Amino acid sequence: MNKPYIIIHTHTSIDGNLDIMNLREFEEASRQYQELSLDPEKQQFEIQGFLNGKTTTEDNMTFYKVPELDENAAPVPEGDYVADSDAPMYYLSIDARGELAFEENTFGYGGVPSHIVEVLTEQASNAYKDFLRKKKISYIIAGKDQIDYEVMLDKFYNLFHIKRMMVGGGGTMNWSFVQNGLVDEVSVILAPIANADPDGHRFFVAKEPYSSIKETAFQLESVKELEHGTLWIRYSVKKK
Repeated sequence: MNKPYIIIHTHTSIDGNLDIMNLREFEEASRQYQELSLDPEKQQFEIQGFLNGKTTTEDNMTFYKVPELDENAAPVPEGDYVADSDAPMYYLSIDARGELAFEENTFGYGGVPSHIVEVLTEQASNAYKDFLRKKKISYIIAGKDQIDYEVMLDKFYNLFHIKRMMVGGGGTMNWSFVQNGLVDEVSVILAPIANADPDGHRFFVAKEPYSSIKETAFQLESVKELEHGTLWIRYSVKKK
């Protein structure tokens, strides 16, 4: 398997909460998070793509809308669909069954226009793949019922020439990447805030069948103080 260099890059509160808080410190941490990863003048990672889970995409882009599908669409060709193999940046979206209601084929996150690539399984319908093709949204098939990470990463590398990529959550996907031994670096933008919400979304979340609760150690690589009390902490995953 060929795979990109993978960085989990997330901004979080002191209590590990990923959710939006109505505080200036949250806004400043979010700004610096985006600058370090995506701002052409300030970015530090040299990534070609950033991967988000379905819930993160729903929360930030498609807002839980339902796609308008043509159930009588002619059968689409088998396999993957590459609408743009040379984009300056890719927004990589996990959507196993094919349910996200995209309106455009790009997403301007952090001011960077990013071509959308949907990661589907064989469970995605012909009507949904037809929907994506009509919008010129790329997609790959990576698994039968669940996402096969090795297949997915190999296709990112070979079809879209992604050599370095960022995983931006949520917590279930972050932890599953760690447990599958796929992470090269963990980058934390730590904001000096907390709300102690017991139902808040967390940096790492174990969820069967994708991952399990298991103690894991990390090696500290660097700590840097940013603006407004924000810290940038970088780790590698300790090898067993």
